[in-house]
Amino acid sequence: MKPKNLVIVRAVREQGLTHAEAAARYGVTRQWVHTLVTRYDKQGPEGMAPRSRAPHSRPGTTPVAVRERIIELRRQLTRGGADAGPVTIGWHLEQEGTRAPSTATIRRILHAEGLITPAPEKRPRSSYIRFQADLPNECWQADITHWYLSSGTRVEILDFLDDHSRKLLHIHAATAFTDGMVAQALAQLIATYGAPYSTLTDNGLVFTTRLARHKGARGGFEKLLATHDITQKNGRPGHPQTQGKIERFHQTLKRWLAARPYPDTIEDLQALLDQFQTWYNTVRPHRSIGRRTPDQAYTALPKATPAKTGQTEWRTRTDKVDKDGKVSLRYAGKMIHLGIGRAHAGSHVLMLIHDRDIVTSNADTGEIIAEHTIDPTRHYQPARTTVALPVLRSVIGQAPPGRDPPRAAAQIRALADREEHPG
Repeated sequence: MKPKNLVIVRAVREQGLTHAEAAARYGVTRQWVHTLVTRYDKQGPEGMAPRSRAPHSRPGTTPVAVRERIIELRRQLTRGGADAGPVTIGWHLEQEGTRAPSTATIRRILHAEGLITPAPEKRPRSSYIRFQADLPNECWQADITHWYLSSGTRVEILDFLDDHSRKLLHIHAATAFTDGMVAQALAQLIATYGAPYSTLTDNGLVFTTRLARHKGARGGFEKLLATHDITQKNGRPGHPQTQGKIERFHQTLKRWLAARPYPDTIEDLQALLDQFQTWYNTVRPHRSIGRRTPDQAYTALPKATPAKTGQTEWRTRTDKVDKDGKVSLRYAGKMIHLGIGRAHAGSHVLMLIHDRDIVTSNADTGEIIAEHTIDPTRHYQPARTTVALPVLRSVIGQAPPGRDPPRAAAQIRALADREEHPG
């Protein structure tokens, strides 16, 4: 109770002062005297106690039930290895039919509960320059990361991600990946989704031989890209930000895996990866694509297709014909066997390779003994009985300077002349 308030009231009720007289005597307003007298008449001396000026209701305050659900979602998503930021929590509330508070309010609630660790050194999202393909299949990013089995064994994981939709097209575990295995994975994806316009990878040898110390033939991955006219793009060495989307994806993948026990075998890990792929593509909302799932974003627009690049491969190869009359080489990630003939078993040969066209000659005499046009769907390629003149011309006339072995070239030109001017 405030003594002054009681004095004012008693001056009116017991000494007969009017409200205006009491106000003038005690230096308050007439309205305040009226308020005090009214309180006294209703509540007695207890009504003279000071009252809080806070509003009786706060319509903008987050309801207790919503606050508790925000905290529960944060802990639940974190346990599951999923994104659990304020934006994601707000999305989950909306999916449950609850009107979500603002992102700032959710963040304040999480801070108050000690569920957010301040990271002032973290680079703000707005500072990044983002690039995104305009259409699905415009660019596929691929990379290899790793995880561990319960025994501590390190296992590699190959994944392909669509740049536009973030759809996880492929994820597979193996002890180690070769260029043939990577090419085979790409071939399966092309059969399933169609060929993309381009791919983006780092400079690992399973993706490109362009930085190899000893220059050689294209790898299987590169051959397959050339076969389908797919543009190949590689990040700058030592600059992983170029493949930023798939690097960020690996953070999501490993956070999800870390929330679960380490698998005992590669098969167990693959089962986890399959489960992750379904969750990532069909359940998890993605902030960068308008809180849609990757599956929704991938199917929303028409797909990009390859452009004719006109890129060709020129190379030479020496080998020895085996006892069955064959030589072998790798093409588009597959081992291809070329039939030369048992009569040439043990002979050393020179192969001039122009994309799928191969002209083979005896390395000692220069005599042309076989010609092939590779069929990528077959493992064994029988030799033709005659060398096609257009193929010979393409090998001779289109080869870059310095790529035409003199003796073999002379034999090829002589054979071409005989075919063009018989007799």
